[in-house]
Amino acid sequence: MIKTLGLQIFTLRNAMTDEAAVAESFKKMKALGYDEGQTAGWYDLPVAKYAELAKDAGIKICGTHCSFDTLVADADKAMEDHDILGTKNIGIGGMPAAARADYDALKKFVEDANIFAEKINKYGFKFTYHNHSFEFSKLGGERMMDVLVDGFDPKTTSFVLDTYWVQHGGGSVTGWMKKLAGRIDILHLKDMGISMESGKAAPYITEVGNGNINFDEVIKVAEEIGVKHYVVEQDTCPGDPFDSIKKSAEYIKARYMA
Repeated sequence: MIKTLGLQIFTLRNAMTDEAAVAESFKKMKALGYDEGQTAGWYDLPVAKYAELAKDAGIKICGTHCSFDTLVADADKAMEDHDILGTKNIGIGGMPAAARADYDALKKFVEDANIFAEKINKYGFKFTYHNHSFEFSKLGGERMMDVLVDGFDPKTTSFVLDTYWVQHGGGSVTGWMKKLAGRIDILHLKDMGISMESGKAAPYITEVGNGNINFDEVIKVAEEIGVKHYVVEQDTCPGDPFDSIKKSAEYIKARYMA
């Protein structure tokens, strides 16, 4: 069973307009059953203030999505900021654009990521990588996801595996979870629905339990492979994002939490 539920705060980005709004968003998250947050930036606040607002609301930061260029430019600053946030997971939301288009650039990204990861791991930190679906396409004759899996050092890096994007890329969610056993500290719970609005079947991101991903199997495998943080993320919401995260939390709490 899931003990603690988290949220990728990117879901609430449009609500995080100023200090008061950030504070209120954290409080709403907590009231809806989210005790952890994975953040994508500090929303124009000093990192210490952002961390203070999260702590005041009872939200523990479990990881981040940051700019890779910013991280590697100053690893000491990255570690300092993450110490303030209270997390050892220093992550990015995806690889730089150049690495998606050129095989040599992809290999260089993996090399640079390992150098950064080794540097921060000496101080107890880990570099985390969040996938989308483009990693399941081929570049230079190799599937990009395979390049990452084979190239990243499993001792100093981990994957933030995203259930929606794996399925969107044509992969088996639980198959990839098993392949990455021991290398997934944060799992993104994100569901996939199918829309016929355009006259053709098209996938879309929806609330957990409202789509077609088999979360009974996902959670079962996640427990078997030792996932530490279960984090809901909904990149796009049909209305108020707080309504969407409420629906996801209610579904997860009813089925997978004691």
